[in-house]
Amino acid sequence: MGTFDSSGIRKVFDLAAKLQNPVNLSIGQPDFDVPDKARQAAIRAIESSKNAYTPTQGLGTLRERLLAQVQAEYPDSGRQLVVTSGTSGALVLVLMSLVNPGDEVIVFDPYFVMYPALVSLVGGKMVLVDTYPNFRIDLDRVRQAITPRTKAILFNSPANPTGAVASEAEVRGLAELAKEHDVALVSDEIYRLFSYDAPLVSPARYNPDAIVIDGFSKTYGMTGWRVGFAHGPAAVIQELIKLQQYTFVCAPQPMQWGAFEALDVDMSGYVAAYAKKRDFLYQALRDDFDLAPSGGAFYMFPRAPWGTGTEFVHEAIENELLIIPGNVFSRADTHFRLSYAASDETLERGAEILRRLARAR
Repeated sequence: MGTFDSSGIRKVFDLAAKLQNPVNLSIGQPDFDVPDKARQAAIRAIESSKNAYTPTQGLGTLRERLLAQVQAEYPDSGRQLVVTSGTSGALVLVLMSLVNPGDEVIVFDPYFVMYPALVSLVGGKMVLVDTYPNFRIDLDRVRQAITPRTKAILFNSPANPTGAVASEAEVRGLAELAKEHDVALVSDEIYRLFSYDAPLVSPARYNPDAIVIDGFSKTYGMTGWRVGFAHGPAAVIQELIKLQQYTFVCAPQPMQWGAFEALDVDMSGYVAAYAKKRDFLYQALRDDFDLAPSGGAFYMFPRAPWGTGTEFVHEAIENELLIIPGNVFSRADTHFRLSYAASDETLERGAEILRRLARAR
């Protein structure tokens, strides 16, 4: 039971519990609600008694719709798809299917907070590839990290916590490197929609064996609905279906009906609004912080202007600003994460506090 530490994000919330009116730039979820069309579909499903299990691989109508989209993007690839209990559920299943005790999994630092725990959960060994200071992928470093024990590379773009979006050259190089060494490439694309400067490039375009994880939580604000999906080679997806049958069983049926209807909702207005929030915050902070531009998701990962990331975050919380220390997402304690999935007023208040703190020493 002592293997996993409590979430550093939860610890920040515990520290902030005494605050009366905090400026919250810590939340990793959209600040918009689930589209009405999807909410009404879920309500109709509940009220019409569509509350039982679905097939383990997912509700037929939803799965077929998603698979058609995947096949249109990757024609003649033979990819299969499974609907999962959230993208976190998909990550668990993928690592369970790929990694044996002692196998190595390459992870890029900074990383999504769940990755180290999940690798440990399945008995794997995490091998970190540093991406500081600009959060770009150095393919030579990846090549040097691959050993005979390497089973998988865990890749996330747009990235949490940095907001970095890998370039086409980085993605293609990574895909070809994984293929060359017969290493599974797992692409976590939960922030796919929030790629502001160019359409997201997936490694599945260059590597037919790449396993893609995606979902509805971020795109449609459905973080509590627990509907995700994974697609990839038939052999892998069939293994995920088998494992899901004996773990999560299936994603919640009413939420799958809602997700199906959500696919017809145009979310481009929200994406444009988040791009503006990104631009505002970058312009507001660039003179006082060492800050790599955010190309996607809804995060920035500035370097603390003084002290460690943890020390700066504690001072921010004393000033009623909630942000997350970078060591929650990294072996380094030099940065902090902020989320711009917040109202414009909250972003303005947060930027003012951050500028004041940066200039205080």
